[in-house]
Amino acid sequence: MNETELWALFLNATLVNNFVLAYFLGICPFLGVSAQLQSASRMGLAVTFVMLVASLCAWAIDRVLGLIGAEYLSLISYIVVIASAVQLVEMFVRKTSPALFKALGIFLPLITTNCAILAVALFQTRRDYGLVEGLVFAFGAGAGFTLALVLMAGMRERLRLVDVPDPVRGVAVTLVLAGILSLAFTGFSGIGGTT
Repeated sequence: MNETELWALFLNATLVNNFVLAYFLGICPFLGVSAQLQSASRMGLAVTFVMLVASLCAWAIDRVLGLIGAEYLSLISYIVVIASAVQLVEMFVRKTSPALFKALGIFLPLITTNCAILAVALFQTRRDYGLVEGLVFAFGAGAGFTLALVLMAGMRERLRLVDVPDPVRGVAVTLVLAGILSLAFTGFSGIGGTT
């Protein structure tokens, strides 16, 4: 792939086929951690890091399993790698920022079960991306995940300043906002080609 195709792949993963707003993957942290802008952005960075590690490891695991003829072990191998990467991130966040660790709460260990991360590993191997294409795809997916979380957190913080009627306050208005945001992202269709 040349540089233009890599940019198209990045834009496609970030905007057009956003994991949260187009594929509806990773909805749990999207709704659970998007109440505050600061925790949403840090959660997005943690997920992006885990996506990059998962992408790199999935590429290597796919090659090794292909050599020994054990491709059927790919899914369980990806899950083990993702769980290990999440443990690494959790230990790092706990050591460097106890306040953030407390703010993320249960959602940090839930990165392990975040289907968006497993989807990155599966999509890149099923689409036969090389190492560079896989990393660009994972970075684009992580950037899109972070963008969705930050946009949602910004809207939810602004929502606290307005008078929302009681029947739609809380989860109902959050789901309506998520739907509107998802519809807005369909406007990016066609950008970046069909990678």
